[in-house]
Amino acid sequence: MKMKKVRLRPLLKWGAASFLGLLLICGLFYLSIYWGFWGKIPQSAELQNLKQSEATEVFSSEGELIGKYYIFDRQPVLFEELPQHLIDALIATEDVRFHDHEGIDSRSLLRVFIKTILLQDRSSGGGSTITLQLAKNLYGRDDYGHLSIVVNKLRESIIARRLEDIYSKEEILGLYFNTVPFSDNTYGIESAARKFFDTPASELNLEQAATLVGTLKASHYYNPRLYPDRSRERRNVVLQQMKKYGYLTPQDFAKAKKQPLELDYQLFGNNNGVAPYFRSQVKKDVMAVLDTLKNSEGEPYNIYRDGLQVFTTLDYDMQLLAEQAVKEHMSELQKHYERAYGNRAPWKQQGFVNKVLQESDVYKKLAAAGLKKEEILDSLNRKKDMELFDWEGNKITSASIADSLQHYMKFLNIGMINLEPSTGEVKSWVGGINHEYFQYDHVSQSRRQIGSTFKPVVYTAAVEAGIDPCTYFSVREVTYDGGWTPKNSGPEEDPYMNYPMMTALSHSINTIAVKVLFTVGLQNVLEQAEEMGFPKLPPYPSIALGTAEMSAAELAGSYASFANKGHAVKPFYITRIKDKYGNTLAEFEPEVAEKAAFSKTTNQVMIEMMKATVNDGTAARLRHKYGLSNDIAGKTGTTQDNKDGWFVGITPNLVSVTWAGTDDHRIGFPSTAIGQGANSALPAFALLMKKMNADPAFEGITAARFENPSPEVQMMLNCEPEKRDNFFERLFTRADKPKKKEDRKGLFSKIKGLFGKNGK
Repeated sequence: MKMKKVRLRPLLKWGAASFLGLLLICGLFYLSIYWGFWGKIPQSAELQNLKQSEATEVFSSEGELIGKYYIFDRQPVLFEELPQHLIDALIATEDVRFHDHEGIDSRSLLRVFIKTILLQDRSSGGGSTITLQLAKNLYGRDDYGHLSIVVNKLRESIIARRLEDIYSKEEILGLYFNTVPFSDNTYGIESAARKFFDTPASELNLEQAATLVGTLKASHYYNPRLYPDRSRERRNVVLQQMKKYGYLTPQDFAKAKKQPLELDYQLFGNNNGVAPYFRSQVKKDVMAVLDTLKNSEGEPYNIYRDGLQVFTTLDYDMQLLAEQAVKEHMSELQKHYERAYGNRAPWKQQGFVNKVLQESDVYKKLAAAGLKKEEILDSLNRKKDMELFDWEGNKITSASIADSLQHYMKFLNIGMINLEPSTGEVKSWVGGINHEYFQYDHVSQSRRQIGSTFKPVVYTAAVEAGIDPCTYFSVREVTYDGGWTPKNSGPEEDPYMNYPMMTALSHSINTIAVKVLFTVGLQNVLEQAEEMGFPKLPPYPSIALGTAEMSAAELAGSYASFANKGHAVKPFYITRIKDKYGNTLAEFEPEVAEKAAFSKTTNQVMIEMMKATVNDGTAARLRHKYGLSNDIAGKTGTTQDNKDGWFVGITPNLVSVTWAGTDDHRIGFPSTAIGQGANSALPAFALLMKKMNADPAFEGITAARFENPSPEVQMMLNCEPEKRDNFFERLFTRADKPKKKEDRKGLFSKIKGLFGKNGK
């Protein structure tokens, strides 16, 4: 017996020494982490001044959140704004002893050690407290090989202890909810609430709160957008936990458990959500403004991390209606367009496709890398699975880069802007058919020939110069110096027919527009255009037919003068920028031309002439096809070879400009019937107006009426819509010269006029 005791002593000593050595190693290991040998541990000063990147938010005129600019989608929310059932759901599910520990729950850790490690019971939970999770959310985890889990857990425990020393329990909950990652790359409860339920966190109901808390266990696995059934089951587990720990009564639990999972999912990425083209333009402008500003630390503001607030003029509801109208129209127009081209479509001609392919950026890049033509074509024709845009639903298909280029060549595109004429405030902005696949903005970036939408400027200059609106002009073609012979579209006109300016404008007669320009003088027309806010135009007579190039936004600002007593405006869409604390960094005001571009009389004459365009001219389908009874003036436009279709709609309180066409200037519409502005662009405006007519909220626009023209203006426009040359006029009069209103006095006067006016 004594021999055994003697033999055991060395073993006990060895065991004790080993244990002490192990404790020493563990202690040194812990101290090495504490002292930062495995990575910096934030000190109290840093933890007291936590900085997290916050997304910049963009708001409509009504305060609706329409988009964000971010690297991490995060917005802060105050603890006081969090509903109690959200807090209860988190504590019941993630850390029921949250108020009883100081960052580390020893009882939970002991439970995990015994049940999970010794008894292999995975249902015991993870032992991680809300404060430990906050530490992980704030500083992430690094890779230390096999020691990663140990090192990271110890680092988080040190940080958690320091957080508990600095912050109250309520402040820790607030920090947690503002940093925790949710599904779909969303950070913080405010961003998650707005993304999945389109509501601020303060208004989350019980079921919504439980759904979001439930995703924290595994944000992808329980993503309510991707796996709604799985997410609903997890939500009910959260509700069960709330009942278990007394946060819910059995009755409330039973009621909440039966509720369906109802999402109102919102996308705020660059390509998704409402008004992506508008938000893209706003971002450019805001970044330019931020380049001129410095924060309190003397550093430039960052649109992606500083949590700014950008307020705009956009009307959220009108924007939704405009996007719907564009989608309805363009999806149908695309079908007619492809059907009209048939097998002769440019994108089906291999020679043309190869030419476009060789002009592409990807081809040039490969060529610059030294690849031969055959090698480049081989690379561009290798097929792989890719998603292609289609109006009937995007498709995953096996296609090459060359196939993709050919596919996208066929699509028509559109740009539509609606603004308030008195201020230039932009109410809706649709820059294309799909921002993800067509990012070129056809409102602000695209500059195309404006076609017949320039003709009202010519007639405005004429009326302003004193030319009687009832002056008659012959429709006959004339060849001008240089061999230029403007022609009319459509059926051939009777060369002996004469029209007053109202009829000529409403029916968009090219030959008369040019004659009016020569009558009033090219320089007068150019000056009139400049006063109306048009950019500098080329001094060529062909501008009468709209050969000048402009963006839809520029055209809208100029046309606003007709509804704003002669004063042009610049499109205006950002009202102010604030920092995350609510301090105003910049404010902006409308830019309205001080000088009226024309008189009140001219204004009334032109409105009446453009109302005639809608009532019985080229835009008459607004009345007979779409049944619109609103007070509308307007002008259609179609450019040479049917490359561009335009429509400008004017109401007393809204000016709308729409362009439709292809991105490749070489591809036009196959015929005037389908490509004319009345068919390609006008329907988008018509559908928008119909939708607005159905919504009483827009009565301020839809029910507005132009002021009645003065008796003087009514007399000025009191003329026959057409007049054909009689026998003597056909015999002696050159039909390409204007006929005055005074000439309508009977045969004797007409004969007398023939010999007294040099054939005019």
